[in-house]
Amino acid sequence: MSDDIDNKSGDEMDDWEAALAEQAATEGGVHTPELDELSDSSDRPKEETGKLDAILDIPVTISMEVGRSQISIRNLLQLNQGSVVELERIAGEPLDVLVNGTLIAHGEVVVVNDKFGIRLTDVISQIERIRKLR
Repeated sequence: MSDDIDNKSGDEMDDWEAALAEQAATEGGVHTPELDELSDSSDRPKEETGKLDAILDIPVTISMEVGRSQISIRNLLQLNQGSVVELERIAGEPLDVLVNGTLIAHGEVVVVNDKFGIRLTDVISQIERIRKLR
């Protein structure tokens, strides 16, 4: 197939063939950049630490997701007090902890001074969070 693409002039190629030809030309030449390891702030110069301090007071929303479910609008309109909606999550499974909608950890519900809280049981690594962005 690549011979067919090579034999055609650029004017004869449709967009799809041109994209395939470009992909074939760049395969093997893909470069994955190396990421620097994050280090303790004590290793950083004061000017870098000052830059980081500028964002430390920005508020973010942290939420805990018990589970999800998809239902039709018909069933949604039939819900009333006492209705039960079945969630995808199995009882006893760790709950998701989200920051601004991004999964950062898993945890379990605890009660502290008559208020609900969450005990983190597994924090998602920075590398995993970056992979999920792709």
